[in-house]
Amino acid sequence: MHVLILGGTTEGRRLAETLDAAGVRVTSSLAGRVACPAPLPGEVRVGGFGGAEGLARWTREHQVDAVIDATHPFAGTISFNAARAAATSHVPLLALRRPGWTPAEGDDWHPVASLAEAADTVRGLGRRAFLTTGRMGLAAFAEVPGVWFLVRSVDPPEPPHPARMEVLLDRGPFTLDGEREVLRRHGIDVLVTKDSGGAATAPKLVAAREAGVPVVIVRRPPVPDGVPVAATVEEAASWVAEGAPAG
Repeated sequence: MHVLILGGTTEGRRLAETLDAAGVRVTSSLAGRVACPAPLPGEVRVGGFGGAEGLARWTREHQVDAVIDATHPFAGTISFNAARAAATSHVPLLALRRPGWTPAEGDDWHPVASLAEAADTVRGLGRRAFLTTGRMGLAAFAEVPGVWFLVRSVDPPEPPHPARMEVLLDRGPFTLDGEREVLRRHGIDVLVTKDSGGAATAPKLVAAREAGVPVVIVRRPPVPDGVPVAATVEEAASWVAEGAPAG
């Protein structure tokens, strides 16, 4: 059985390791946005497919038996391309999505629908913002007046980006003590993030709650209609073991 994992996430990596150990042929596809990704088991390809048609063609040419969309919850374009490609090539598709975060007592969350709305919201909440939405969406914050940004990303961001910012190059998982220190050292009074879910980057939310720092959180886009969803690597591996049944 040949499984194509649309990866780039911790869950995608763990799934590739799990399936490879079980003797399944695995190809992990990465978008190529991280300069030096960690090594993966099985086969690896980097770069886009050329839309839904290109992905459908690739699955046919490489005799793919099942596709698992384990991309970031905010990688909307590839998820919809995967749904269209799977329908075209009649290949079973599963979305692996870590559950989103839920607010706890003491949280001061401000949910928004987009990065543009986050940029409009942040300037009314603070003057020193910790921006953890990734380097690809910084243009939305380039013209926000009166706010200094601490931008955390794996690779250095490219323009357009906020004029007043400091870049913190780092890769999760992050510790609670580390996040507390980031907020304290940089005098952060507002946090901006996406509802990525998962434990690797959740400590910043706890640190913000403890410090009384408001959080602007971008809601995640929905999974394409009709695509079954697994919440854990174990559920996705079981789906493969069962022969990738249609949803």
